[in-house]
Amino acid sequence: MKPDITNKLSLSAKSMKKSAIREILKLLQNPEMISFAGGLPSPDSFPIDEIKEITAMILQTNGKSALQYGTTEGDPDLREMLLKRHREQGLSVDHKNLAISTGSQQALDILSKIFIDRGDYIICGLPSYLGGLSAFNAYGARMKGIPFDESGMRADELDKALKQLEEENEKVKFIYVIPDFQNPAGITMPESRRKEILDIASKYDLLIVEDSPYRDIRFEGKSQKLMYELDTEGRVTTLFTFSKILAPGFRVAWLLGNPEIIDKFFMAKQSADLCSPVLVQKIAAEYMRRGLLDKNLVKTISLYKTRRDYMLGCFEKYMPEGVKWTKPEGGLFLFITLPEYMNADDVFNLAVKNNVAFVKGSVFYCDNCGKNTMRINFSYCDTETISKGVERLAEVIRKSMK
Repeated sequence: MKPDITNKLSLSAKSMKKSAIREILKLLQNPEMISFAGGLPSPDSFPIDEIKEITAMILQTNGKSALQYGTTEGDPDLREMLLKRHREQGLSVDHKNLAISTGSQQALDILSKIFIDRGDYIICGLPSYLGGLSAFNAYGARMKGIPFDESGMRADELDKALKQLEEENEKVKFIYVIPDFQNPAGITMPESRRKEILDIASKYDLLIVEDSPYRDIRFEGKSQKLMYELDTEGRVTTLFTFSKILAPGFRVAWLLGNPEIIDKFFMAKQSADLCSPVLVQKIAAEYMRRGLLDKNLVKTISLYKTRRDYMLGCFEKYMPEGVKWTKPEGGLFLFITLPEYMNADDVFNLAVKNNVAFVKGSVFYCDNCGKNTMRINFSYCDTETISKGVERLAEVIRKSMK
């Protein structure tokens, strides 16, 4: 007799959902398919020759250590390089504020494990990053979405929602925000709004998880202060990653936070993977020590700006009237809004048949709204492919309109 696996699953496992984006990527094996779906950095940005040379050097001079287990806290050289970088950016940070994680998705999962009890509320944006929502959902959280305006999460709506939850005696643990080039909306939150949200978090005694994977990929405009930098009470934990600024295959990320939170993070990480991969940490540290990270970032920013500008030009040329889109100052994504009567699910099915793919915007809404939206990635495809893909997508949208 076969075991009844479903009946044996934990409540957490039963609440897990497959990633809509990962499921979409399975559909893209067709070489004719043009994909704007994944949040994929361009392989043209990967410094393959430099990584090859650094890897060989590390294995030659420090191979035994590089292939051994490491500390949960992370490679000492990498920690030192990251702290040096943040101090040069104006942050007051020390070793007790820093933790290394195996990708920022692991950091989201561990923070969820640390803070969320089943039934707790997490505050997020409408829309918000699907990976964050999935991590919170896996630990039984309930999500309360806060609508956006042109400056990001609305402070007035946030205060109103928290007041109502407080009156209902509901427990809220933290506010999840992506202030720079928000995924999926592409919006950057101005410093004034960041301060408003910090004040509200203090008013209701809440923590803030600030997700910052795209901050260094700015094409234009003025960089805003991190919420971590504006925080005077130790409420903010900020996540960073090498995935968008070096290579996603490294699966190395880091976070800054209150020493009490960082210490608890280490305890939880020990039960997850003991330590992040040592070899790639040492490669990243040496890459930074040689000054190559910022040097390569200049090339990456130029490449992505060219592709963003080209895609925006294609949208202007091909998209039918009634379609709107964001114009982000950096990052990897555009967010499209179709006329309200349209459903991106229907557009998606037709688009795949015409060999072009995107991510349906509704998967980024914790309240199942956003049916007439879609997320488009501009970093991965070259300009020729972008032109073909946008033309195909525009034709599909035109056919789907009344």
